[in-house]
Amino acid sequence: MKYSIAFSIILFFFAFHPKKEQYRDLNKNGKMDVYENSSAPIEKRVEDLITQMNLEEKAGQMFINGTRINPDGTIFHKEDVKLEGPAAQTPTPDVLIREKHMTHFNFWTTPAVRELAMGINAIQKVAEDERLGIPVSIASDPRHYFSNNIFSMTSNGFSQWPEQLGFAAIGDPKLMKQFGEIARQEYLAVGIRIALHPMADLATEPRWPRCNGTFGEDAELSAKMLKPYILGFQNGHTLNNGSVACMTKHFSGGGPQTEGLDSHFEFHKGQVYPGKYFNYHIKPFEAAFSANTASIMPYYGIPTDQTSENVGMAYNKEIITRLLRDKYKFDGVVCTDWGLVTDNQMGPVVWPARAWGAEKLSREERVLKIIQAGCDQFGGESCPELVVNLVKNGQLSEERINQSLRRILKQKFQLGLFDNPYVDAEKATAIAGKPNWVALGESTQRRSLTLLKNEKNVLPLQLKKYKIFVKGIKKEVAQHYGTVVSNPEEADFAIIRANTPWVPVETQNNFAKGFHHGDLDFKGKEKEEILDICNKVPTIFNIYIDRPAVITEINAAAKGVIADYGASDAAVLDVIFGKSKPQGKLPFELPSSMDAVRNQKEDLPYDSKSPLYKFGFGLKYK
Repeated sequence: MKYSIAFSIILFFFAFHPKKEQYRDLNKNGKMDVYENSSAPIEKRVEDLITQMNLEEKAGQMFINGTRINPDGTIFHKEDVKLEGPAAQTPTPDVLIREKHMTHFNFWTTPAVRELAMGINAIQKVAEDERLGIPVSIASDPRHYFSNNIFSMTSNGFSQWPEQLGFAAIGDPKLMKQFGEIARQEYLAVGIRIALHPMADLATEPRWPRCNGTFGEDAELSAKMLKPYILGFQNGHTLNNGSVACMTKHFSGGGPQTEGLDSHFEFHKGQVYPGKYFNYHIKPFEAAFSANTASIMPYYGIPTDQTSENVGMAYNKEIITRLLRDKYKFDGVVCTDWGLVTDNQMGPVVWPARAWGAEKLSREERVLKIIQAGCDQFGGESCPELVVNLVKNGQLSEERINQSLRRILKQKFQLGLFDNPYVDAEKATAIAGKPNWVALGESTQRRSLTLLKNEKNVLPLQLKKYKIFVKGIKKEVAQHYGTVVSNPEEADFAIIRANTPWVPVETQNNFAKGFHHGDLDFKGKEKEEILDICNKVPTIFNIYIDRPAVITEINAAAKGVIADYGASDAAVLDVIFGKSKPQGKLPFELPSSMDAVRNQKEDLPYDSKSPLYKFGFGLKYK
């Protein structure tokens, strides 16, 4: 009986921790294919694999799309799915692998660490059982930020840090690299091998909903932080089996959006450059190139009047081939942003493909134009049959497909996926969320906080001395710092946490409604309530600035003002009560009015008239 149990354990181990040589059949000559031989040069392994692939298998490599894992770590199979509504629109992994020949996926929602690792292993097993057994590359948007922003995925067991803006506020390249190294190990533990980040865009237009994903408005600061970020994730200058490949975005800079409207949506389709600062927005990408970023993602928007054709970045040959490929000699993978080809049905609303400037083209024509522009891969799409049709119809050469495959497959080989794509799900729980990593993430949240106002050195407050009224803070957390009272009139101090205001756009697209568009100033009842509290009791005001908030009146009324870039209640209160010290400097200026915002040029940094606080401002405790 004991031997049976032991034998079962051994079988289980080899089932989920195989090496390439153990699960590959020998070819007809009785010799191992070059691509399976880990000692052979990668270039030869790539070429050998390409010669064995049929057209459908080649086309599948050029697409990456989302899939899902069940909460218990299992994966849905085609025959199991009986879903309706939006969930039914997400293809199961077996369909994408077996029918579409796709081997690149990303996730939005995920289970906990152990179950996520189990699910990724299960996906790898489906891929392993296919004819060529090409392993899957799993990608993810950021999962380490303390944020509820629409582009920050839930951590679900990883350490939590401030957003990119917070690291810019600290400005410490060594810390930035340390974060990359820690986040890389947590990604590796569960099987995530491609980071759909960092963002190299510049937040020169303060109304843009994606400012919080950037390092701010200054190109030099952004460049200084990008390089160590990428080196930390990629484990050095050259991809290896300990790397997570970075897909730096969004070339050639998505920040200067007209009135801050985002080009995810049909109500806005391009960047503008009234200050003639197109080249300024490329500077951070030059730092990414020096770090050998593995991949580049262009943005949706049209670089208005910067090239001979006003089409979106990924459709634009002058941007992708002449600028990115020829001038900057980038020969890594270029993957489009999500959904440039296919319309998406979101309930009763059709979300059109972001084919800006190419709306009148058919889906096949869009695919052809994107490939001809110089891109290798299609994000958020599952239609490799369009590539197959283009080749069979003579509109696209198979050699052009092979050119992209060399980049795509080389990355898989460099990451060691062909040698062993599996992870140890039990070990993952001991790696992700290590206590010292969690503690460093929390201390970094505190360190990034930026002290903007400290009237008569009111801060830090003395711990457990005062009656405090709190708004926007959990009372169960606040009670560890003072006696929490129900009314501001009873308090010695009020502490308010607030988010930068935003105004939902008028649209039936619920995803668009969740983007933080619109004015940046407090209005109406919300502003009146804050000012009323400030007038009743000395108030400390904390503002989460995912975009540069306009807080002129509140700043004048409050005794102390602190900005954060993604931080817990405890992190903010620790700084307010002196358990930690604020060290951050503003990564962008805070405008003094919405008129100043409206009158500035979208592509210029530090361009609002008489800002309330300038770029780089930040006080310290005495």
